[in-house]
Amino acid sequence: MTERPTSGTERNLAVRLAASRLTTRAVMMVERAWPLLLPLLLVVALFLSVTWLGLFARLPDMARFAIVALFGGAALAALYPLRFFSLPTASEIDSRIEAANALLHSPLRVQTDRPGGEAGEFAQALWREHQKRMAARLGSLGTDLPSTGVARRDPWAVRSVVALLLVVSLAFSYGPQGGRISDAFSAAGTRDAVPPRIDAWVTPPGYTGKPPIFLSTDATRKDGTFTVPQGSDVTVRITGGANDETVVYAEASGSSREIKPDAPAKTDAAANSPAPVNAVHQFNGKLITDGALVLKSGNDELGRWAFAVTPDVAPQIRFAGEPRRAANGTAEINYQIDDDYGPAKALAEFKLAEQQAPDARPLYGAPEMPLALPRRGAKNNAARTTKDLTDHVWAGASVKVTLEATDGAGQTARSETKTWTLPERPFANPLARAVIEQRRLLALDANARPRVLDLMDAITLRPEDTFDSMSNYLGLMSARSRLKLAGTDDELRGVVSYLWDLALGIENGSLSNAEKRLRQAQQALQDALQNGASDEEIDKLMKELRQAMADFMRELAQRNPQGKEQPLPDDARVLSENDLKRMMDQIEDLAKSGDRDKAQQLLSELQDMMNNLRTARRQNQGQQNSEMRQQMDKLGEIMRRQQEMMNETYRTDRQQRRQDGEEGTDQEMPGQQGQRRPDSNEGQQNGAGGDKPMTPEEFADALKQLQEGQGKLKNDLDKLKKDLEGMGMEPNEGFGEAGRSMGDAEQSLGGGESGAAVGQQGRALEALRRGAKDMMQQLQAMQGDDGNAQGRRDRGSSRDPLDRPTRSDGPDENSSVKVPDQIDMQRAREILDAIRKRLGNALSPDIERSYLERLLNLK
Repeated sequence: MTERPTSGTERNLAVRLAASRLTTRAVMMVERAWPLLLPLLLVVALFLSVTWLGLFARLPDMARFAIVALFGGAALAALYPLRFFSLPTASEIDSRIEAANALLHSPLRVQTDRPGGEAGEFAQALWREHQKRMAARLGSLGTDLPSTGVARRDPWAVRSVVALLLVVSLAFSYGPQGGRISDAFSAAGTRDAVPPRIDAWVTPPGYTGKPPIFLSTDATRKDGTFTVPQGSDVTVRITGGANDETVVYAEASGSSREIKPDAPAKTDAAANSPAPVNAVHQFNGKLITDGALVLKSGNDELGRWAFAVTPDVAPQIRFAGEPRRAANGTAEINYQIDDDYGPAKALAEFKLAEQQAPDARPLYGAPEMPLALPRRGAKNNAARTTKDLTDHVWAGASVKVTLEATDGAGQTARSETKTWTLPERPFANPLARAVIEQRRLLALDANARPRVLDLMDAITLRPEDTFDSMSNYLGLMSARSRLKLAGTDDELRGVVSYLWDLALGIENGSLSNAEKRLRQAQQALQDALQNGASDEEIDKLMKELRQAMADFMRELAQRNPQGKEQPLPDDARVLSENDLKRMMDQIEDLAKSGDRDKAQQLLSELQDMMNNLRTARRQNQGQQNSEMRQQMDKLGEIMRRQQEMMNETYRTDRQQRRQDGEEGTDQEMPGQQGQRRPDSNEGQQNGAGGDKPMTPEEFADALKQLQEGQGKLKNDLDKLKKDLEGMGMEPNEGFGEAGRSMGDAEQSLGGGESGAAVGQQGRALEALRRGAKDMMQQLQAMQGDDGNAQGRRDRGSSRDPLDRPTRSDGPDENSSVKVPDQIDMQRAREILDAIRKRLGNALSPDIERSYLERLLNLK
């Protein structure tokens, strides 16, 4: 029998029947499995709810293990009903589809049934026709929803309560008190109330000047090694955690040391209360050698940091030359100190080279001389310290000097020992020398008091032959009485101090006190500059220095009245009061502008100048030399007037440019940089714009006055040239160039070109300086041709202790010593003011503020 071909209708029916049967199979499996799985799901939901609510984290281990075991048993019991689960058969699926679609006469099962027995062709045709009619009823097949029957088994809806509890516990688990599934299987000592937060950093010692190093987890995971100075403090702070963390430092040598946590101070109430959830535990230790810092919680490693420790090298100190006596009698020591981070302190240690008597009872110990530390960046780490030790009782004695330096880590270095005679103050008066000798005997050995009394009696035996002043006699008798009545060492030391003041009074009267105050003022200012004192303190110390300088010069002038000077030695040098005043002004300006190093250097030069000061004036100068000096003074006056005129022209030009709206072009004008006076109030007038703008009429009048002044100055220069030629001098080309530049400036001022005039006036001033320098050289050559002692003194005294021409010899062109002039200092002040103004702007970026603070040395 040939197989009948399958039609398209039959194929579509087969697809629909397959889809319907698949869906119905799934529905029937859910109906049968859900009631069997529900007990297990309820047990799991209850377990998760208890865990997420954090109950396991608060139970002791025994109770927690019992509950976990109970849940485990319930879960196993809930698995027992699953043994009754069976998959639906094909006939059951077809019957479910027919029932769901209300099909009569089983049309779905007819499609798979066959006639019973052996049917003939007619029977087969009749059966196919029956199937065809039944298939016509299967045009739209559907399925019903699962019917589990759980409501009959759970009439109290306990399953809903469990589901609601599960949702609430899940939300609670995200809070700080929520639990984790692992809490049910972890011992109480290994559970954290909250995830710990770890902060770790290294703080280098303060003397190294290095910033703290913050340790990151990423760096440790990459086996990064941190390089730190020796003696650095490592800190590990843990917030939260299980309070069982340990920190161990494993040294490279193989040994380990545990770092104990800091013990926080607790009150009685705090000690009885439970530990807070977010408790903070901090560990602090020192890094001495290479190694690794390991942080653990139980057996878990929370962090590891490797360190390469840089050893702190001990300092080295040595003499840079022999100790010597400075020109003013102070002790001067030059030395070098080398250290990796810079020394913390240094001092000079003195010991008497001479052997003292076994029973000697000295009243004073060795003199103290702290050493100044080298400035950062100093060449060869060299430094110099001077101190007036002439008033110490060891002055004039042979001593052994050893230098000692200590770094920030406490390491000490000592230099070689040198034998040196400590400088003493020379006394010309025999009586003063005798008093000093008695003072030294008493100070070095208090047991020598009877001998000192005998010496005093010998001196006062014939006062009319020994004393020139009754006050000196009375002073010595007072000292004798005090010495005789002294009963303690403190009273004896008071007598020693009194003898020193008495010797100074005999030698120099009140001048010694003035000199002492001057030295104290210089030393106080030097210390303030080195320690970074404020501008107010600098002002105060500068006033004290000026007052002490004035007192010293006045006392010195009283002791050397005009016409009573002694002949000067060949190498004598003269320093005018104007030079001293100008140097003090420069020191103050440099200190206020922030350049403290240059201010200290200039102050040291001032001290050297005072050490070599000679105040006697030359008398027997020839008439020609005197006239020459007058002409040089006139040249200095012309230079000063030219400088002031250039400043005035610059200010006038700037005001006019501001009126024309060209303020931004000021910096491009030649010769103008820093031409403002230090006492200018330009920053306070007209807001931040400077001087008040000028009207065209005022500008024209100002230029006319400047033109007239420039012309008069040029005439004065021409007259000076003729006078110098009449005296045998040969003015060089500098004077001619200065005259031409002055003429050009006069024409520019007449034409209203103030900007061009500023540059021409600057060139004139520079030419005048070259001319003045040449005139000074000619004057020295003329004095050297005299061939007498006076000429040699003139050559020696024509320069001050800094090897500069003195003001009395003519203008100072600042050619030998690079001291900042007025323009440079004013420019520095302008820059400093601009930095401070920018730093005060709250809108400035952080990176810019950090850079400006480093410029001002605030960090």
